[in-house]
Order: sequence, then structure tokens, then C-alpha cells
Amino acid sequence: MFKKKLDAKTIATMGLLMALQLVLTRFVSIETPIVRIGFDFLPIAIMGMLFGPWLSGVAVAMTDIIGISLFARTAPFFPGFTLSAFLTAAVYGLFLYKKPKTLLRVALAVITVTIVINLGLNTLWLSMIYDKAMIVIFPARILQNLIMTPIQFALLYFVVRSNILTKTIGIDSTK
Repeated sequence: MFKKKLDAKTIATMGLLMALQLVLTRFVSIETPIVRIGFDFLPIAIMGMLFGPWLSGVAVAMTDIIGISLFARTAPFFPGFTLSAFLTAAVYGLFLYKKPKTLLRVALAVITVTIVINLGLNTLWLSMIYDKAMIVIFPARILQNLIMTPIQFALLYFVVRSNILTKTIGIDSTK
């Protein structure tokens, strides 16, 4: 089994991506108690591609805890969302780490995150926090994900296929 070496470049890259995720989640996204629209999926997916499911999952979970501790906005800390954050990075890592960044792989990663985590787990966590039936929350969540899933897919596919990431942080779209 391959272990990622935690050298200075790896730690610095991970730290920058964690900071970018924190900024995109807490300051750039549009957030209501039930729906959040933002672009924090990009650094999460890039971490998954660079560092694999476990290391990126831990980094994203840590970023979630730091973000809610420093910049709480609409919802209180709830460990279910930290689990969802970990699983999101893990899914991107499972589909895209050391694998060809094909249209199908990117689509499967985005769809898996959307259905299992965004519509499944996160809706469950929201229903538990706000004491509302999932069926009450679900329509707004479906609308959000119907809008965001194609955007996430297109942006992520563009990012992984562009030469920018190959030159700056070493993501190769062919592996």
C-alpha cells in the first residue's frame, strides 16, 4: 500500500488548500439554514486527487472543525457534518487519486457525493438539527443539488483537465 510522504511541499500544499476551502465555505458561499451554495468542493476534490481518501478526509474534517470554531454562522457544530466533510474528500480521493481523470470518473465522483452525502447524509443531519422531517427539507435540497451538480461537474472536469494544476501543484490528468 502506498503511503503519501508528508514533506514540506505536501504540508504546504495541503495547508493552502485547507485555507482556500475555509475561505470558500465561510466567506464566499451563499448560506441559509437548509441550503448552502458555494465552490468549496474544488479544494476538497483537489485534496482528494493529490493526497488520497484518508489524508484528504482528515484534512477536510480538520478544516470543518476549525471553520465552525472560528467562523460559526447559521448552524451550530454538529459532528455529522464533519463526518460528511471527511466522506466527501474520501469519495473524491477514491475516484480520482492516482487514477485517470476521465469524464466518467469525475461524473461518478460528483454524483456519488451529491446523492449519498449532500442529499442523503446532510439532509438527515439538517432534519436532526432543526427537528423537521426530511420530506420537508428535501425539496429545497433537491433544487440546490439540481442546480449545483452540473456546475460542480463542469468546473471540476475543467480544472482536472487544464494544464494549470499540472504546472502549479502537480496534478496529472492522465493518472
